[in-house]
Amino acid sequence: MMKENRTSCLLAPFLFLTVALAAGCARPIPKDSRPNIVLMVADDLGFSDLGSYGGEIHTPNLDRLATEGLRFSQFYNNAICDKSRASLLSGLYSQQVGGPRMKNSVTLAEVLRSSGYRTLMTGKWHLDKTPLERGFDRYFGLLDGT
Repeated sequence: MMKENRTSCLLAPFLFLTVALAAGCARPIPKDSRPNIVLMVADDLGFSDLGSYGGEIHTPNLDRLATEGLRFSQFYNNAICDKSRASLLSGLYSQQVGGPRMKNSVTLAEVLRSSGYRTLMTGKWHLDKTPLERGFDRYFGLLDGT
């Protein structure tokens, strides 16, 4: 029973993103009414380190973004950053997506770009190909993950 509960917790954010993206793609949305989407991923950041999650660190700008936007309340990583990153970018388990190669999926950036969004990324990639080959219009960062 514990395993089923954990699986449903893992799927919830990805199902939400899939439904939200599908709903957004189902009908044309005027360009100026689409929301901005900012996805921030940080290594070694604890769940309660930010003020918006009850932490003691004063983070007013991040708190405002969290208040006005969507916050994940549960996300489980794969204990290896490239597999977690592949899962987050694709909405699938790392085994389904083919791990860091992501050969069996599309990325969130590819879906958003096909819907008219401009997609930008900065930071550590640490996956196969390059961000430019996986849906990002511009990229500044480290490809090898070091």
